[in-house]
Amino acid sequence: MSRGPLAGVRVVLLAGAGPAPFAGMLLRDLGAEVIRVDRPGGGVGVSGLPAHHDSRSSGVRAVTVDLKTDEGRETVRRLVATADVFVDPYRPGVAERLGLGPATLCAACPALVYVHMTGWGHEGAWAQRAGHDINYLAVAGALHPTGPADRPPLPPLNLLADFGAGGTYLVMGVLAALLERTRTGRGAVLDVAMTDAVASLTTLLHDMRAAGLWSDERESNIFDGGAPFYRTYRTADGGFMAVGAIEAAFHAAFLTVLGIDPAGWPQHDRSRWPDQRRELARIFASRTRAEWAEVFDDVDACVTPVLTPGEAPEHPALASRSTFVDSGGRPAPAPAPRRVVR
Repeated sequence: MSRGPLAGVRVVLLAGAGPAPFAGMLLRDLGAEVIRVDRPGGGVGVSGLPAHHDSRSSGVRAVTVDLKTDEGRETVRRLVATADVFVDPYRPGVAERLGLGPATLCAACPALVYVHMTGWGHEGAWAQRAGHDINYLAVAGALHPTGPADRPPLPPLNLLADFGAGGTYLVMGVLAALLERTRTGRGAVLDVAMTDAVASLTTLLHDMRAAGLWSDERESNIFDGGAPFYRTYRTADGGFMAVGAIEAAFHAAFLTVLGIDPAGWPQHDRSRWPDQRRELARIFASRTRAEWAEVFDDVDACVTPVLTPGEAPEHPALASRSTFVDSGGRPAPAPAPRRVVR
């Protein structure tokens, strides 16, 4: 990691939940030195995960500092004086009251990239409001389309707002700011809000909606389980198969394997979708997940088994490229993306 593209970059990260430690992990995987500032007595987070099982902490230097004391705050200022990036995951105003806001730290270190990582934004009507992944998804319009139409929306774990949006957009902003600094010599102050980032992720949905290709009626659209060719089906043994046969060639191959004539099965006639879903459900229920996986193994139809997290590391597609690596006797995802050696 020390030879990664961010070798020589130091990141000071105030301990927090959700996106901040994930972003620290990504920056560490890119070669940065990451120093996490823990509170005294800090233990497991909201997930209940002990620190020694948290892959986000591996390779991260942790220091315990009492920010309620003058000595503790001065310790952080000394750390920041040698840093390139500082991440504040607290509610707006907290770091400022501690004397660790951008007005203080950036004045002393003009090249510093200072990041506010929040749920609702460092400014705005809900800036001081508490929230979690599910709340940011709900308000940003990304939760409503999920799940069956006759049931409440299902949270997609905490993968979207915490990680796919918050943590990843934080890293993207940091990388852009570091690149800009090479030209200007000056740092930046970033306001990374999970709601902003989630809204950004829904860009295609809004474009489709404006074009009349997306309905607010749940489970009636191409990507929300409404389309019979883009959903999951239960198998005879209680497993599931995932079907993503969107393109015409994949769709035709998918139907052919199932013994269905594509000519009599119009793909985009939405009035036919309910009947098609029922027929496909009946067919998939006739065999086990393993049997269907074998049937589609050599067919380019975008049909795959739905694996549990425990099964995923052993799948040939992932095992063949070491997508998961051994971490103290347990599988852990390898850093991504990878640099190809030329």
